[in-house]
Amino acid sequence: MKKPVPFILAFLFSICLAGHAQTITYSEPDKDDARAMNFEILGRMNGKVLVYKNYRDQHFIAVFDNDMKQVDRVKLDFLSGNKILNTEFIQYPDYIYMIYQFQRKNLLYCMAVKLGGDGKKAADPILVDTTEIGYASNSGIYTIINSEDKQKIMVFKINSKSDKAHILTTSLFDKDLGLIKKTRLAIAMPQRNDFLTEFTLDNDGDLACVRVSGTSSNDNINKVSLIVKRAMSESYATADLKFTNVYLDDVRIKVDNVNKHYLITSFVSKQRRGNIEGLYYSLWDKPAGKELINSTTIFSDEFRDEAKAEGSPKTAFNDFFMKQIVLRKDGGFAVVAESAYTSSRGNTLNRWDYLYGSPYWAPTDYYTWNSSSGYYPWYRSSTYNNANMLTRYYADNIAVIAFDGNGKLEWSNVLRKSQFDDNTDNFIGFGLINMGNQANFLFNVQEKREMILTSQSVLPGGQINRNPTFKNLDKGYEFMPRHAKQVGSRVVIIPCQYRGFTCFAKIEL
Repeated sequence: MKKPVPFILAFLFSICLAGHAQTITYSEPDKDDARAMNFEILGRMNGKVLVYKNYRDQHFIAVFDNDMKQVDRVKLDFLSGNKILNTEFIQYPDYIYMIYQFQRKNLLYCMAVKLGGDGKKAADPILVDTTEIGYASNSGIYTIINSEDKQKIMVFKINSKSDKAHILTTSLFDKDLGLIKKTRLAIAMPQRNDFLTEFTLDNDGDLACVRVSGTSSNDNINKVSLIVKRAMSESYATADLKFTNVYLDDVRIKVDNVNKHYLITSFVSKQRRGNIEGLYYSLWDKPAGKELINSTTIFSDEFRDEAKAEGSPKTAFNDFFMKQIVLRKDGGFAVVAESAYTSSRGNTLNRWDYLYGSPYWAPTDYYTWNSSSGYYPWYRSSTYNNANMLTRYYADNIAVIAFDGNGKLEWSNVLRKSQFDDNTDNFIGFGLINMGNQANFLFNVQEKREMILTSQSVLPGGQINRNPTFKNLDKGYEFMPRHAKQVGSRVVIIPCQYRGFTCFAKIEL
C-alpha cells in the first residue's frame, strides 16, 4: 500500500459511526407483498419514506412514517393494463418523477408521471416518446439520465441495426419536463465491434459518452473516442483518446461540473486479455475542447499484495470492477473498485467471460445503457438468468485509490472483506454513505453462519477506521447494504429480509 499523503479532501464522503448513537428502526414485513417482489427506495419527503414495490402487474408506493410504520399503500392504477418494461425515478424536494415504458402492439411508449410526497399521482401521465418496433420487447429501449443539479433530464434511445452507424435519438427536458431539444444523430461506427456506452449529462445539458472498439465481443478495448453533443446542437464532436502499449476495459466517464471537465478512466493491462496492471485516466477540458491530462498509473507490488484475496499478486486486480468515481473541487478524484466474480457448477468465471457481451451485440435493433451505479459484471451477461443453473456470487475486497488534480497518485488502501451467496447477489457488496468528511462503507460479514452488518470508514488521508459493530441488530434480519439509500445527513434506509419477506430499516448514525 502506498503511504497516505495527508491533505484535506473537499470531496470525501461520509459519516463516522463511532462516537454517535446508533438507532435502527424496522418496518413490519408486509404479508401482502410477494416474496420475490421488486423494489426501489425512492427517498424521504416531508418526513415520510417512499418505497416503490412491484410484482408482476401490481405496482405500489409504500409510505412509511418517521417510525417506519406503513401509513399508506398507494396502488398505481394508471399502470394497470400494460406490461411495464422499465421504471426510473428522479426525486426532487417535494415530488418525484416516475418515467416508465410499456409496449402496446408494435409501439413502445415512454411515459412520465409526477408523484407527490404522499406517493399519489399529482398530475396525469404525459407522453415522452414512442418507437415502432417489430418484436415483443422484454425490457425498455429508452435510457433516462439527469444532470447533477437535476435541472436537466434526457431520454435517449440507440438503434444499432446498421453496423456502419448507430442512430442516437435524444430528447432533452427541463425540470418541469418541458422539451428543450430533440435530436437525431447518426454516430459513425468505424469498426465492426464498436458500441456506445457511459453516457453522462452535465448541468449545461450537454451529453457526453464514449465509443469503444474491441477485436471481439469479449476482448480488450483497443480504441476509445469521447463524443460530446452540446444541448442545442444538431451535431456532435469526436476526439480519440490516446493510449499506447496498454489495453483498456471497464471504461468509466464522470462529469466535473465545477471545473467543466470530463474524466475518463479504465483499468489497463499490458497484454491482450492479460492481468490488470493499473489505471488509465484522461482529463478533458470541455470549454477548450482539449485533453489536459493523459496518464497511466501502474499499481505497486505492495498495493497488489494488499488487494489480493488469494493467489498470486500478479492477478490481484483481475476481478476488480469500478463502482464509483468521486470528484474533488480541486480536480482530484478517487476511484472505488470491488472484487466481484461468480462460479457456476464449480467453474469460476473471470472478467473475460463478462466483458462486452449482451446488450451491446443484442439480436434486436435497440440496445440500452444502464448506469454503472451499483454495477456488477455479471449484469452484462444473460447466462445467470437461467434458474436451473446454480450460481455462486462473490464480492470481496474494496480498493480506494485517490489522485490529485494533476493525476498523480496520492494514496491507496484496501478494505478487506470476503462475501458469497448462492443464486442471489442481494446480500453481498457494499453501500457507500456520504456526508463530506469521510467515507463510510456498509457491508455484511459472516459470523457463525449469520450475516452481520458492519461498517468501516476511510479518512481523508486514506486511513481506515473499523467502526464498532452495530449494537442493536435484531436477530433474523438480513441486510441488503448495496441497495441502501441515504436520505439525510446521518440517515440511511436499507432493505432487509425477515422470514422471507422484504422490509426496510432506518439507520440513524
